[in-house]
Amino acid sequence: MAEDADVCAICLGGMVRGQAGFTAECSHAFHLSCISASVAHGNHDCPLCKAPWTVLPAVNAPPSPPSSSQQVRRTYQDDEPTVPAQPAAANNGGSGAAVALRTHCEFPALARDVAREKFAVLVHARAPSSEAARASLDLVTVLDVSGSMAGQKLALLKRAMGFVIDNLGPADRLSVVSFSNNASRLIRLARMSDAGKAAAKRAVESLYARGATNIGEGLRVAADVLDCRRHVNAVAGVMLLSDGQDSFTGANYINLMPPSLSEYNGAGVRPPAVHTFGFGTDHDAAAMHTIAEATGGTFSFIENQAIVQDAFAQCIGGLLTVVVQEARIAMTCLHTGVRVREIKSGRYDSHVDADGRAASVDVGELYADEERRFLILMDVPRAEEAEDVTGLVKVSCTYQDAATGQAATVSVDDAAVQRPVEATEVEPSMEVERERLRVATTEDMAAAREAADRGEHAEGGRILRRRLAAVKSSAHAFDDLCCEELEEEMHDFIGFVEDDKEYKTKGRACILPALARTGSSAPGWILLGLSLAAAGVRLTPLRQWRGWSRSHASSGTWQRRRQRRRGSMAEGSSSQSARAAKGNVTKNIERHKKY
Repeated sequence: MAEDADVCAICLGGMVRGQAGFTAECSHAFHLSCISASVAHGNHDCPLCKAPWTVLPAVNAPPSPPSSSQQVRRTYQDDEPTVPAQPAAANNGGSGAAVALRTHCEFPALARDVAREKFAVLVHARAPSSEAARASLDLVTVLDVSGSMAGQKLALLKRAMGFVIDNLGPADRLSVVSFSNNASRLIRLARMSDAGKAAAKRAVESLYARGATNIGEGLRVAADVLDCRRHVNAVAGVMLLSDGQDSFTGANYINLMPPSLSEYNGAGVRPPAVHTFGFGTDHDAAAMHTIAEATGGTFSFIENQAIVQDAFAQCIGGLLTVVVQEARIAMTCLHTGVRVREIKSGRYDSHVDADGRAASVDVGELYADEERRFLILMDVPRAEEAEDVTGLVKVSCTYQDAATGQAATVSVDDAAVQRPVEATEVEPSMEVERERLRVATTEDMAAAREAADRGEHAEGGRILRRRLAAVKSSAHAFDDLCCEELEEEMHDFIGFVEDDKEYKTKGRACILPALARTGSSAPGWILLGLSLAAAGVRLTPLRQWRGWSRSHASSGTWQRRRQRRRGSMAEGSSSQSARAAKGNVTKNIERHKKY
């Protein structure tokens, strides 16, 4: 019997003689009323030590989660007043540059008598740098301190939080929320002056692990902290870390989200994004992914516990370099016969008017130098006899400068195609072809994940192997590091998807962040180096080059990838192999030359 067997491990209340209780095989004891909801929701592991249970308590049906009207609202109206952000350079006039827009047509020319369906136009947006003043940040960290976090996990978390605190500026504000059975705010939303940093570090060092996992309550406290602010910094965000499964809400993960963090009506201030971190292999990847997706945040799987600090570094590196907010890309067709059929916008909300004459993508926030790419698929009609050029689409972007709050609008030259009588030697745009490959890879990864979730692991593996072959054939033609990154990642994902145990242990947790990353239209390893450098945050050169997309990799996975890279380089030195790969892409190009 454990030394705390006379205390319920969930509510920490005493186990009174005659009271209904349950003592598990692992010797942890619970009030029957406390453990019933967790077990009824299908959690058959100990919420403290994660030991599987073969003998379960008899429980009733799980209670319905409380509605928002039943949940207790806290009035945290003691946040410290904001101060103007410190400029990053002598110029204090905002970012000093505008969002840069470019368009790339699938082909520069179409024969005059040819009509094309789903003709692709790539829209490329790049945020300005953050060489001048940056926007100040309101950050709430929501930290799991349940019993399973005891020991090294909690020590590493405290060290990582110290890193976060050290990298915040005097105009940034931080509040720390911890949760186990319940949740509590450890410090108010306070400026990170020298005194503020010292107080925050003392609060973090006071954390201790005990109890179960109540993610929903932790998020509700975080929402109350942000909702009750008397003063508001320009940028806000939430960082949620947990190593377990929620013991109270069940499988309906959206119930974990307070309305103020998940509901956005398209007008006014967008809710802060929740960036989630799954710590170790026992966390609930589906829950963390759902929370991040619902709020526009990111989900990171931290299998190697020692690199939790690097995971936090990526998130902070982005939040400290937000230069654009409320970005929206609008597209208007020019030629009367041109129609927008579809937009490949990944995780971003897009809209196409019923008549296909206009469309838009809601982008939201952009980090310094961050890039976003979207494919517009259009129907292009035959040209008139004297029509030399067909205007396709006009593209513009409206946004708000995060540092100054000023609204801005930028546009780019109209996208158009030449209409010669014949177009027999027309090369496709490599930019468009590269984006097609990325989109197709994302869609196949999603299909493979769905197959694995259904238990069809062989089918999931077949989907990824077909996609891997396509990526390999494209890598030499594009001469692109991103293709090599995709190829390496696909190798790992095949192993994750084809094996049931591997998929349930960590495969799902690896694939979900990758889907969000590839679906966001920007290579994460590039953005990591840019955002961290702009924010003054540094990682080791290896991790900067690889990027946080490799955060889940164990040392064994790294070794396999290095071996594959050496093998691919040796293969690439073979002219026969290179010619064969180049030929595959050339054949694809030849099929389009008649247009």
